[in-house]
Formats: sequence, C-alpha cells, structure tokens
Amino acid sequence: MATSPTDDFFPDARNPEGTIAINDRCLLRTQSAHRVVVVCGLVLAHYAIQDAISEAYAMVNLVEQGWADQNDVARAFNCSVRTVRRQQRRFEDGGMAALGQGRGFPQGRPRQQPSRTQWIHRLKGQGHSNREIARRMGVSEMAIRKSLRRLGWTEPNRQPSLLPMEERPPVDPRPSVSAPGLASPDPTAAEGANPKRSASSSPTAPSCSADIDPADRRTDRLLARLGLLEDAAPLFGAGTAIPRAGVLLALPALVAGGVFESARQIYGSLGPSFYGLRTSLLTLLLMALWRIKRPEALKEHSPADLGRVLGLDRTPEVKTLRRKLARLAAYQRAAEFGRALAQRRVALRGAAMGFLYVDGHVRVYHGQHRLPKTHVARMRLSMPATSDYWVNDKDGDPLFVVTAQANAGLVKMLPGLLDEVRRWVGKRRVTFVFDRGGYSPKLFQEILAAGFDLLTYRKGRYPRIPQARFGKHATRQDGHRITYVLADQEVRLLKGKLRLRQITRLMDNGHQTPILTSRRDLGAALLAYRMFERWRQENFFKYLREEYALDALADHAVAPEDPTREVPNPAWAAVDIQLRQAQAEMDRFQAEYGLEALVNCERDRATMRGFKIAHGKLGTKIWNVFKRLTALKARRDKIPRRVPVQSLHAEPAVKLAPERKHLTNLLKMVAYQAESDLFRAVSPHYCRAQDEGRTLIQSALASAADLDVTKNELRITLAPLSSPHRTRAIAALCQELNQTNTVFPGSSLRLHYAIHPET
Repeated sequence: MATSPTDDFFPDARNPEGTIAINDRCLLRTQSAHRVVVVCGLVLAHYAIQDAISEAYAMVNLVEQGWADQNDVARAFNCSVRTVRRQQRRFEDGGMAALGQGRGFPQGRPRQQPSRTQWIHRLKGQGHSNREIARRMGVSEMAIRKSLRRLGWTEPNRQPSLLPMEERPPVDPRPSVSAPGLASPDPTAAEGANPKRSASSSPTAPSCSADIDPADRRTDRLLARLGLLEDAAPLFGAGTAIPRAGVLLALPALVAGGVFESARQIYGSLGPSFYGLRTSLLTLLLMALWRIKRPEALKEHSPADLGRVLGLDRTPEVKTLRRKLARLAAYQRAAEFGRALAQRRVALRGAAMGFLYVDGHVRVYHGQHRLPKTHVARMRLSMPATSDYWVNDKDGDPLFVVTAQANAGLVKMLPGLLDEVRRWVGKRRVTFVFDRGGYSPKLFQEILAAGFDLLTYRKGRYPRIPQARFGKHATRQDGHRITYVLADQEVRLLKGKLRLRQITRLMDNGHQTPILTSRRDLGAALLAYRMFERWRQENFFKYLREEYALDALADHAVAPEDPTREVPNPAWAAVDIQLRQAQAEMDRFQAEYGLEALVNCERDRATMRGFKIAHGKLGTKIWNVFKRLTALKARRDKIPRRVPVQSLHAEPAVKLAPERKHLTNLLKMVAYQAESDLFRAVSPHYCRAQDEGRTLIQSALASAADLDVTKNELRITLAPLSSPHRTRAIAALCQELNQTNTVFPGSSLRLHYAIHPET
C-alpha cells in the first residue's frame, strides 16, 4: 500500500510539552513548578524552578561530568555561555554556597555609609593615595576610585579636564632629584619644574638600580609605584644566544644622533615611572630596527627576551607603550623635537647638506571620517589622505618632516620650509631639489631672495632645442663615470624678470628633459646627476612604507580643522562640467557645419540663404547649444568658485590628529638614519654593499648575540652570519664601532662589539 509524502511513519514520537532536548543524551523537562534533568533515562537533578542554586548546580554537573558542553547547556537553560563558565568558577572556588551569590550589588542597600564617604574625602584631601585609603577601610582600590569619581574629586590646584586621559595634557613631571634616576617624592616639586630643562642628569648619565637580579626588578617597580623612580636603570645579565641582541649595533649611531639628549631637553621626563622617557624612546627605536612596526605587534614576541636586550626584566606592554606615546603627544612638542634632531643631524653630516631634496608623501586614509582628498600618484587616484613633506640630504637620508594643512601643495609648503632650513644650516649654501609639483616662477623668486638655490624640472610648453646643440658631458660620482647628452643655455621667465640656467637632456628616443637651476658654478653633468638622483627620495618612501610601516595610523583620534578654510565649490564644478560638455558639442557641430560649407556645390546652392535652408537642422542644433552655453556661463558666474569647508557638510570639519603620528615619524626617521650610518660604515668592507648592504645590516641587527657584563663594559658577541665574507664585514664594522667608546644610555657600561669566528 503506497503512502503519501505527508504521512508520518512515527505518529506517536513526540516530545511531551515542556521538554527541551539538551543533546542526544540529555533532556530538560518542566512541569508545573518543577524541573527534571534526565540523562540517558536517569534523573540527574530535580528541583523547583525558583531554586537558582539547584539549577546552577545542575548546569555545572552536566558540563563537569561530560554529559553536555557549555553551548548546549546555555541554549537549553536560556542563558549565555559566560554565565555557565561563571557558575563553574564559583563552584570550584566555594562549592554550593558560592552558587547562591546574586548578580551585582544587593538592591536597596547603600554602597557606603555617608560617614565612610566623608572619611574617604578627608583622607584624600590629606594627600593619601588610593591604595592607602583602601587599606585603611578594608576595601579594594577600585572601590575607592569609584567613590572618588562619584564624589567628583579633582586634584588640588588643578582644573578638571574634559578631555579623555590619553588626550589630556600631562602635568610636567620633571622634579629635581637627589640621586641619578630617582625622583623627588615631593609633589610640589613636580608642578614647579621647568618645562624645558630639568635639574636631573642627562639621559646618557649612569643611573643606579635597587635590584641585583636582572630578571627580578620588583624593587625598582615598587620605587616607581611610590613615585621615587624616574626611569629604570638598565641592568644586564650574562647570557648566550640572546635573540635579536644584534640590534645593539645601532646604539652608537643612535647616541651620536642625540635623540636621547634632545628628547630630554624638549620633554624633560615622563614623571615617576619604571618605563621612563629614555627607556620608552629606546624601546620604540629598537622596535623600528627589529621591524616590529606597531606597538600591537609586541604581543607576538617574548617580553623577557626583548627585555634582556634593553637591560630590563621585560619590555613594556602594548597599553603601556601607547600610553607613553599619548603622554608625549599631549605636550605638543613634536615639531620642536624634530628641529632639535635636524640641527644635530646637520652638525653630524654637514657635508651632505649642499643639496636638499624636498618631496611630499601621501598617506591614504581608509577610515570613516571625512578628510580632504588629494591625488595619490602611485595609485593614480584621488583619495582621502594626509600629505607629509620630507626634506632629505643628498644621500637620500631624511632630515625633517612636516605635515601639510589640508594637503597643501609643494608651492605653498616650500616657502615655510625656507626659514626652518636656514635655522639648521646657518650661512651654508644650499640648493633645493624638487619635482614639477613645485614649479612656480614666483616661488623661484622667493627661493632666490631667501639666499637658496634651486634645481627642478621645467614644466609646461617650451621650445625644442635643435639636436646640433647637444653634446656629451661627463662627471664622476661614487667611483663611477656618468655621461649625459646635454644642451646648456640661459632662459628668461616672468617676461624677462627671472633668468635661470636650463640644462636639457636628450634621450636615446629623442625625448628632451629640461632642467632649471640657479647654479652656474657647477658643471652641467653634475647638476643633471643631482636632479635625476631625486629618485633616491622616492626609494626612501617605498623603503619606509614596506620596512617601517610609514603609512600606518599611530592613533584613531581626530582634531578639529579650520572651518573657514576655503575649498573648491562642488556646485561650481558640476556646472563647469556641463559647460565644457556643451562647448565640446558646439565645437563638433561647428566643425560639421564648416565641412559642409567647404564641400558645398555652388551650382546647387549659390547663395548663403540656400545653404542655410539646406542645413537648417544642423543650424538649429548650433543655435540651441549656443543658448545653452550662454545660460550655463551666466549660471556659473553667479556661483562662488571656493566656499568655506564647513558650508559643505553638516558635521564639523576634522583632520587626523597629527602630533602622535609626527612623533612616530621622527622616531622612524632616527632609526633609518642609524641604519644608514651603519650601511656607510660597512660599505668599505663589503664589495656588494651597493646591492645588498642594507640587507646585510638588517641580518646583523636581527641576529642573536652573547652578552657578557664586566665592571665597565657590556660585551656583545654576535653570532656568525650566513657566509664568511659577510661575517668578516660585520667584524670590521665591530672594530669601527668599538673606537667610538659608546656608553649604553642610562648606564656606565661601555659597549664592546665582536663576532664569533666561522667554525
């Protein structure tokens, strides 16, 4: 007998009402005011619905005995998986009695008596810490902080801030100290400290530690907690094959660059802390050289191993490092810090400042905030972004960086850089080298009036030079002979008011590349070489994007932008597009009408009247387009071409907060400078330096090393590299670094480098 598709083979197989299947072995049955938990046909638990303790105990038994997992139990008992885990922890800690604990604070019961609240306020007013108040009252420190927050407590003589803690400008924590590395416990000394310079020792001066074991810094951490330690002194222990200890090769270059001393002069101190200013900066610099591109990436590395390289028991955590960056950014002194670093770099490498390359780098933004758009050349798109302008020396090493307001072009940004550069270089003769983005004859006049020279490409239309005027010009640079086919001549711009020298290069395919310069004392081949070496700066941007994460966001904060800043009016642009389309249509119709007049046969249409009648439809189209053109021009003239940015959007105009990003850019710049210094030092000892010199330095910085501590020295012995000739090159570099007699910052240990010989 056939059955229909709707027939039920098991008509009586129904779960009774109030039954919930936990899984294929367990059931939960509810009837009237009771519940039963059944496992494989046997009753595991039987309790009243109002009995929360018994229900929690049943949930714990199901999971602990392996009858069901947490997800199944949570679904059957209509609760979250977190609730099931919480009940398990409570049962493990306190048994059945702990399962009776209610959620939250008992309703209707005051959290604290008014007398206890007044006591907290009085103790806090007397200067006691939250921890001491919690100890006296027998509660947790968190309870004291919450009570003070409810009371609206603010520190005496300090205005309450509406900014979040990470954006709040910190109180200057630079107290005078009685011993190196120890901060004064007097809070009034910190408030009255000089923001420019503290009376404490220099950042490279030796400081003392109250600990003996390098792996156990509890005493120093306690001193920092009590406000008696400004920065933890480095304390090294002997060890073999310490991972990434080869990065200590960069310390002589970092110390010579003056980053620690400049930071001390500008920022002073981060206040009583275990991870102070010197330690935080050293951590960020070594992270860049280790290619740990963001603080969040520290979670992927062993804190103890990295801490041994720093002379600490462990590196700071991610939140600690981000908090230090936020505190430094709150001072708003990154620009001043950058100037100090630039001045020291000029004093260290003044010979490389004769030619300075200036170019902009666009950092694309993919977030939700509305930012100004700019053209991204490498993507050939216009996207929301922020523009940074870098100044590099003739070898391509970075010297200075500044963030443009609203993606201003090089023509607007370069005049502001002239005064900055003059501060660093003094009376030295400097030539600015930039691309066509800075082409402006009026700007050229400003550069020359400021006492600088210029070297750039010529932009726009220019007369081609006869091929007979070209000749071969040669120069010798970096041991190589370079030959160009050039034509040298004088040109006049601005109706003869500006006279410059034009050097034109003839390519093999016949293309001519004109170069403008004010330098008449140098050979044409040398100037052409310097102009074409501008690609070193482009390579620098690419290298920092890939190796140092130059485009990474340092934070997600935004800052208000000037609402009166004028931007192109989208309404004007829309009408202008329609006008250009109508003009193109008019040009097409006129061309067609003229062609018809050219081929007109006079025997058929001898008069103009006959021609117009024959082509009346085309003439009507022309008149219609002419009327539309006239209307669009009148409409466009009534629309302002630029309007305030605030008038275009309902929300306030914002920009990415520049301070923390500027600070991280400066630290990455210093790390790159140290890497470049090591590259130049190893080049005479490595024949393939031009091809793989930086790769060699990266391998050495990432290699393991043995550490040995004597009374006056920290001996770093690196592991041999992949081949004997690379090992010999690093050994020669170690000998040069030993001659610098560099002392580890914050200690009295002189650094001594060596490398294990090949076995």
